[in-house]
Amino acid sequence: MAAKTATAKRAKSAGSKRAAKKRAPAKKRWSQRVTETSHALDLKQGVFTLKDPKRIAASLKRSAERSERRKSSSFRSAMSMLTFYINRAGKELPISRKRTLERAKDELRAQFGR
Repeated sequence: MAAKTATAKRAKSAGSKRAAKKRAPAKKRWSQRVTETSHALDLKQGVFTLKDPKRIAASLKRSAERSERRKSSSFRSAMSMLTFYINRAGKELPISRKRTLERAKDELRAQFGR
């Protein structure tokens, strides 16, 4: 009977460890560190909160073209920043906001002639 109790305790503690991992983020996420410390582009503050996809795309394009630290083309840098932001927001991003940002991707392609 003692063996059953020990096994049940282990199973219960393993399950609660998994639940604890989901609830309490112990470390900062790598994406947060990238956002805070990246020197890829100097973005205008609040660029992703703009409501007009054309303005978002224009701002990203301007930032990418002015940047001297980027390693790839300005189009790729701007598109990467936009995609990174959308992916980082994940499920927390409202549908209307995601729709606007997806339209900004299309506008960015148009502004770069792609």
